[in-house]
Amino acid sequence: MFLQQLYTNCLAEAAYYIEDNGEAIIIDPLRETAPYLEMLKTRGAKLKYVLETHFHADFVSGHVDLAKATGAVIVFGPGANPNYQIHEATDGEILTVGSLKMKVLHTPGHTPESACYLLFDENGLEYAVFSGDTLFVGDVGRPDLLDGDGKMTKEILAGMMYDSLQTKIKTLPDHVIVYPAHGAGSACGKNIGKETFSTIGEQKKNNYALQDYTRDEFIAILTKGLNPPPAYFFSDAKINKQGYTGIDDLMHKSMMGLSPLQTKTETDAGAIILDTRNENIFVKGFIKKSISIGLNGQYAIWAGTLLPVQTRLVLVTETGKEEESIRRLARVGFDNIAGYVEGGFDAWKNAGMPIDEIKSVTASEFENLYNAGNINILDVRRVDEYDNGFVRGAINIPLAKMINESGYLSDNTTAVHCAGGYRSVIACSILMREGHNDLVNIEGGWGKIKETKIPVEKMQIA
Repeated sequence: MFLQQLYTNCLAEAAYYIEDNGEAIIIDPLRETAPYLEMLKTRGAKLKYVLETHFHADFVSGHVDLAKATGAVIVFGPGANPNYQIHEATDGEILTVGSLKMKVLHTPGHTPESACYLLFDENGLEYAVFSGDTLFVGDVGRPDLLDGDGKMTKEILAGMMYDSLQTKIKTLPDHVIVYPAHGAGSACGKNIGKETFSTIGEQKKNNYALQDYTRDEFIAILTKGLNPPPAYFFSDAKINKQGYTGIDDLMHKSMMGLSPLQTKTETDAGAIILDTRNENIFVKGFIKKSISIGLNGQYAIWAGTLLPVQTRLVLVTETGKEEESIRRLARVGFDNIAGYVEGGFDAWKNAGMPIDEIKSVTASEFENLYNAGNINILDVRRVDEYDNGFVRGAINIPLAKMINESGYLSDNTTAVHCAGGYRSVIACSILMREGHNDLVNIEGGWGKIKETKIPVEKMQIA
C-alpha cells in the first residue's frame, strides 16, 4: 500500500492518493489535474476512483476533469445527485483498490451527502479514515455552508452531525488515523488545529465536538460563534455540483497578455485590476484603483472573500508568475479573467498611465503619529485577534468585512494595520479604490506595534 497526503497550504486543503497493486484512488482533488496525472504516470498506476467527501464550498474540485482524463469513476455519498455521471455510494458499501478495501460511511452534517471513507490495511484491519469536513483535528465541519438554497437550517445539519459523530466516528478504534480535508486556516471549521492528521483516540480526548453532550447541547455549541462564511463558498458549492469549465480551456482563455491600452479598455468596461505582487513591492507603486492580494499569502481565499467570483479581472504579476496567479484563482472559481498586463506594472508606468502608492511607516514612526493625535487607527485583524490585544482607540473592521464598510472614516489620516502587514496593504488598496487617500500602512503590523510604548488594551470578557 502507498498512501500520500497532498497538502496545499494556501487553501489549507488536503487531497489524498492511495495505491495498491497498480490501482489508485484520489480523494478530494484540486481543480488542476496535471499533478495527479503526473503522479499516476510516474508510479505506473491506473486511477480507479475519484472519491469526493462532499460538495466542497471553499474550492473547485478536480473530480470531473480527472475522471474525463483517466476513465475513473467519481464517487459521492448518498443523495448527492450532481449534474454529471457518478457512482452514488450507499452507506456501508465496500470499494476495492488493489487488495485494499474502503468502506463508505455516510456522515451527513457538514452537508447532507457528506461521506467519510474508512480504509482497511492489507490484513483487513481498520487503518485510516478520510474524514473530509466531517472531522478535523480539534474541530468538525460547520453546519452552515450549504449552497444557499435555504432548505436546511444550520440547526438541522448540526443535529445530523451529532448523529454522524456518535454512530460513525466515535465508534471507530482509537488507533485509526484521521486524515481530514482541511487544516488550520480553513473557514470550513471554527478553529481547526494546526496538525494535518491525528488519530481517533487523540480526537476523542482533545476535540471538543467528540465530548459527552446531549444532542441539544451539541447543536447549541456547534451553531454558536460562526463567522459569516466567505461569499464565494456558495458559488463554489454550486459549481462543484453542476460542473465547470475544464482547467485547460480556462487557462488557454485566461493566459492573454494585454497592453496598457487594452487594460484600460477592460477597466473602463468594469474589470478590476488585481495585483498579485508582494505587498512590500505594491506599496511603492501600483496601477491606480487596483487591489493588492499577494501570492505570498492566502491569495485565492482572500480573492474569493473580497471579490465575487464572477468579477472580470485583469492581473498584474511579477514576471513569470502570470500562470500561477491565474491557476490559483481558478481553484476557487474565478473563470472570468481577461488576462494580465504584459510587462507588468513597469509597462503601465512607462506608458504614462495613472499610478499611485501607499505611504508606509515603521512602528516607531506610527508611535510619533499616535502621540501627535488626530489620527484614525484601523485594525483589520479578526475579532479574536483584536480582542486579545489592540491599540487604545483603534477601530476593528476585519478585512473580510472591508468592502463598502469604510464610511465611518473622518478626514484625519488613517493608520491601518493587521498582524504583520499582508492584510493591511490589501485593506489600504480597497480603501483607496473607494476614494480614501489619506492613509498610512504600518509595516510589521501588531507584531511591531507591541514593541513600542503605544498604549494597548485587551477586551474585557464578561
